[in-house]
Amino acid sequence: MSVAAKTVQTDFTLRRPLAAGQPVVHWRLGPIAEQRYDVADQPMKGEMDPFFFLTKHKNFIPHEYPCRTQFAAERRGKRPQVGAEFSAGRIWLPFASPRVDLSGFWFRPTVLGTWAETIIDAASAGEALLRLRTCGGAVLFVNGGEAGWMAPYGRNLESAEDFRVALSAGRNDIRIWFDDLAERDARYYFQLDYLSGPAAAVALPIEVEGAVADAMEAALDDMRFERPAYDGGEVALVTGVALPRDAQVAVEIEGDFMSIEAPVRFAFELSAGQTRLPIADTEQLPADFRHFKVTLTIGGHAASRVFGVEICHARRQGGAPETLAARIDEALSEVAGHAEADTVRALARLAKGQEGTETDAMISGVLPAIEDCHDCADFILVPLLWCRRAYGDRLDAGLRGRVDKAILGYRYWMDEPGNDVQWYFSENHALLFHTAAYLAGGLLPQARFARSGRSGREQSAVGAARVRAWLDHFEAWEMAEFNSAPYFPIDLKGLCALYALAPDKDIADRAGKAVIRLLEIVARSAHHGMLTGAQGRSYEHTLRAARSLELSGICRMVWGKGNYGMRFHALPQLALCLRDHGLSIPAELAPIASVADDTAWEWSFAQGQDRFARLYHHKTRGHAMGSASGYRWNQWGYQETVLHARLGGNADAQIWINHPGEVLQSGYGRPSYWGGSGTLPRVHQYRDLAVVSFSCSDEQPDFTHAWFPAGVFDTVRIDGQSALAQAGDAFAMLMTDVPLSQVTSGPTAGNELRAAGRKATWIVRLGDRNTNLPTLESWSDAFAGLSLHSSADGQLTVEDPEYGTVRFLADATIVAEGRTLDPASWTVRGEATRMKRRE
Repeated sequence: MSVAAKTVQTDFTLRRPLAAGQPVVHWRLGPIAEQRYDVADQPMKGEMDPFFFLTKHKNFIPHEYPCRTQFAAERRGKRPQVGAEFSAGRIWLPFASPRVDLSGFWFRPTVLGTWAETIIDAASAGEALLRLRTCGGAVLFVNGGEAGWMAPYGRNLESAEDFRVALSAGRNDIRIWFDDLAERDARYYFQLDYLSGPAAAVALPIEVEGAVADAMEAALDDMRFERPAYDGGEVALVTGVALPRDAQVAVEIEGDFMSIEAPVRFAFELSAGQTRLPIADTEQLPADFRHFKVTLTIGGHAASRVFGVEICHARRQGGAPETLAARIDEALSEVAGHAEADTVRALARLAKGQEGTETDAMISGVLPAIEDCHDCADFILVPLLWCRRAYGDRLDAGLRGRVDKAILGYRYWMDEPGNDVQWYFSENHALLFHTAAYLAGGLLPQARFARSGRSGREQSAVGAARVRAWLDHFEAWEMAEFNSAPYFPIDLKGLCALYALAPDKDIADRAGKAVIRLLEIVARSAHHGMLTGAQGRSYEHTLRAARSLELSGICRMVWGKGNYGMRFHALPQLALCLRDHGLSIPAELAPIASVADDTAWEWSFAQGQDRFARLYHHKTRGHAMGSASGYRWNQWGYQETVLHARLGGNADAQIWINHPGEVLQSGYGRPSYWGGSGTLPRVHQYRDLAVVSFSCSDEQPDFTHAWFPAGVFDTVRIDGQSALAQAGDAFAMLMTDVPLSQVTSGPTAGNELRAAGRKATWIVRLGDRNTNLPTLESWSDAFAGLSLHSSADGQLTVEDPEYGTVRFLADATIVAEGRTLDPASWTVRGEATRMKRRE
């Protein structure tokens, strides 16, 4: 063997080309150093903000806590404090992301700090221009010398600084210390762009030959689950890239950031040449949308990537019982036996007569979050108050005393002193804070509440006044976080507690009516037990989890359609309202929630203060589609999903279109890859026809895409600028004005359609099989001529074979079939129109 060949074979370096203008994306990282950051207890000024996610500057949320104010005073504009000895062990691989992104969720204010290191191999000595981007602070080191620093420390708001550095010929050591204050959701990342300089490459020393590391990265880059969701059978990942050597595989399975379950871990060997990674049977894994962190290790070199998929135990659950009473009992039993071990599960167990050590442990296990005022502790506290109020005599006496102490020590609103980062501003949290204060004060009327200094009776009175004000706002404007699958259960959590436990009849009655109204919205937006429509706030884990989402379980209990997951906020409370407290759901909602005849329902309504979200929904037995009309066109988005459709009877046969807020998959961005839109599109919908037109910011990703799970549909055809699908008796056509490509590798292989570029217009057309158009081919032929024409006044016109000329005006008004639909006139109560489906 020649010396040159031997050198290549034993080159323990991860090499990647680095062109001018490109980000540096391969790094070694140290651990995240975390230090709790507590400021003096103090009250805050403020109130519920129903507009908080209608961002004015990019997607920056403006509310600031005292901890951020103090942290900024200490550190903003000053050299960051390098708080740890240099350490960089694990490899960061980009998988198309330009950033090193360690974003996450921290329930208390926490200072984070991390080292990163890479090597730039320069062909010659010379000056390089580097651009460093981050939200927090960063210090840049080149070849052991400090090259500069930046310290904007804007919460989740990116800043950038340029640095001119001298590179030596050959290898140059680049180190970055980056830090920030994490408050709840934290965008904790940096990006280093190589704007100009000598010809260069990344040359990162590693523990195996470069060719082996290349294969490991390629295998993870191509890897994906065999199915987009699992309701049974073996869960497995596959890749098109075989490894040249045997690898050790570690799989760590976690829920979303709110999950309290311990990770589930598997370890096994992947033989060289093997391309399938079997993990476990569906029933052996925890339900809900789960993140699978897969780590491949060969010769001391480890490479990791996170993959997400829904797990639902649908086969175990089977069909729903016939009667409501039986479904109520099933729901309580499901939560009592299979939910995450929190106060919601404890409540279900107590209601089923399953008190004792195991139930007590569920309560004691989550009490620290309440005692320490973690963000989202209000989610835990409200069902705990129900447990204490209704079943307190069934709890261990010592535990009961600890519960009462936690209740008295909790911070119930921002005007009470504290140093937490509980989110007081959204309507769902505000409801729970006020509900908790009202019920806790009534539970312990003579006791003194530590933070407010009030007696329980006084605390309850303040809570009652705030609950009534919240109900006033709800009755006028309903949900600011409109139609949001993750937030219906949070509102129902508070409202059910008020209906069942409120000492004041007026509050109980109003809460009961609000519960019924939310269920009506769900029914009108549901397609056979699955919420289908535009949503004010969404996450990848709530969009992709069809069967295991809590709303699916609520629909199963109420109307007999759906399944259960593992995370619950309101299901057992709603069950108890029905079983024990006389709540009655109008029977007429059942045929609306799951259409079984030839009816077509059109529903238009508005949500949020001043009706800022105008929503449209159309559904038949075979399909459903909902959208937001005239909603913040071309503005930076947050977590809004503005068009969503579903076909046939398979819950996974769903489609939505968005502009990704980040290219990192399974990330924590708001917006993320799937949840929300980086730039919100212009959207119009008339019945089964929709137009989604993007004009995206240059600062954001350069493509738009659709969730389009081809393997779930009965038939699929993708060609040029169109995609067709059939599920059951329903058809769908997606058309774009730019070439459409199906993603064939990576986590979304077979499930994602992309339109390249920041400007793209999508047309969506749904339909049902009928005697004239019995096949996907005949239906698609009938609609093949569908096209969009724009005029100088901003009007968009579509000639539709069924509806004729459909005009979408620049003010969001729709003119079609002799009708004029003006979203500006839509009311909060809404208008539902029952139509006969056409043949």
